[in-house]
Amino acid sequence: MKLLRYAIGEQTYCGVLSGDEIMRLGIRDLRALMMPDAAFVETGVLDKLGDARVLPPLMPGKILAIGRNYAEHARELENEVPSEPLVFAIMPSAVIGDGDIIEWEAEMTAQVDWEGELAVIIGQTARKVSEAEAQDFVFGYTVANDISARDLQSRDKQWTRAKGLDTFCPLGPAVVSADAIPDPQNLRIVTTVDGVEKQNGSTADMIFDVRSLIAYLSRAFTLQPGDVILTGTPSGVGKAQNPPQFLGDGSVVSVEIDPLGKLTNHCRVL
Repeated sequence: MKLLRYAIGEQTYCGVLSGDEIMRLGIRDLRALMMPDAAFVETGVLDKLGDARVLPPLMPGKILAIGRNYAEHARELENEVPSEPLVFAIMPSAVIGDGDIIEWEAEMTAQVDWEGELAVIIGQTARKVSEAEAQDFVFGYTVANDISARDLQSRDKQWTRAKGLDTFCPLGPAVVSADAIPDPQNLRIVTTVDGVEKQNGSTADMIFDVRSLIAYLSRAFTLQPGDVILTGTPSGVGKAQNPPQFLGDGSVVSVEIDPLGKLTNHCRVL
């Protein structure tokens, strides 16, 4: 099942996407479907996708991200392959949706990079769960682009600004329910910039898989419904190109994970 959050005019809705039609649900936040004994209420209204403005699938409570979770990505940036998950947090205010604009100030950063990633959405409160039961706490999956200001990342010596600027966490367009993705370690991630392929990797190559990440993170933090985990990016980022390539004013960046969908955003330099 592919779930969408969208707007028509000034009204916000959630619905089930099928082709170019959206079956409207009687909720306005996907978290309503994460509640115990949640009711899946169809309104009987069908909206056309072409009439809708796609919104971020949800506004996360917290976003936990994993760095260098693909060995080839770690190596392309001349970093050590981590022996345990490298965890950082991203500000929820960084979240935008499919079709929204990634923007930044030229005076702040000149090295804005792409990182296509699988995003995991938590559906139940999870604390100290085992790897064996971790999958039970997943509500669904979506596409993410962990936009990164490489110059800030190097200068700050930590990643809060580099990864957390406003608009730097595109998510979407939809959430595919966990029951429709039996194996999250068998998904292909393809990132293009201005139509040119830059990343083409598989979630099979993660160092730490989805189950182990949920178990690891839940030992440190209570994971709540609506929290999002970004699982890392495969090789092919802009900083590793020869010569390095970065996003600029007017760039169009897309991340596609079949069957989750394609997340596309334009860029604007202020």
